[in-house]
Amino acid sequence: MYIIREAVIADTETIRRIAHETWWPTYGPILSPEQITYMLGLLYSSEKIHQQIDHNEQTFLLLTENDEPVAFAAYSPRDEDPEIYKLHKLYCLPKTQGKGFGKILIETVADKVRLAGKSTLDLNVNRFNKARSFYEKMGFEVVYEEDIPIGPYWMNDFVMRKQLV
Repeated sequence: MYIIREAVIADTETIRRIAHETWWPTYGPILSPEQITYMLGLLYSSEKIHQQIDHNEQTFLLLTENDEPVAFAAYSPRDEDPEIYKLHKLYCLPKTQGKGFGKILIETVADKVRLAGKSTLDLNVNRFNKARSFYEKMGFEVVYEEDIPIGPYWMNDFVMRKQLV
């Protein structure tokens, strides 16, 4: 039994915990420990998540299974083109992977984007992240490559897009 709800500021530490428990097994094989530590500190600080929720910069959805928060997604209109929405974050605790929660969260975000009257959803995925195949199964296609500087490091990503019908 699972429930999805919009996260509030009080969920900040829960989001941080899920991110920390997920990033190490996900990115450990493809990024240095120093880069993971740096990016977690930058992207998942309490202040950063609090600001994103409080200022409606991103909408966070929290999925709970049997009252335990186990996954989250975050999305918003793209800054450069508000006709396109971006799935910024999608993380499921490793112990829950394979249960379909990632798919459920993507479908929920897609429904919200459609309700907003839009039909395009983008995401970034590291070019070496095995999640790319999952996103392809969900109907996303690579549209271009993007290298984004993050402090002294780089995010080497594919931008993937799904047309929502």
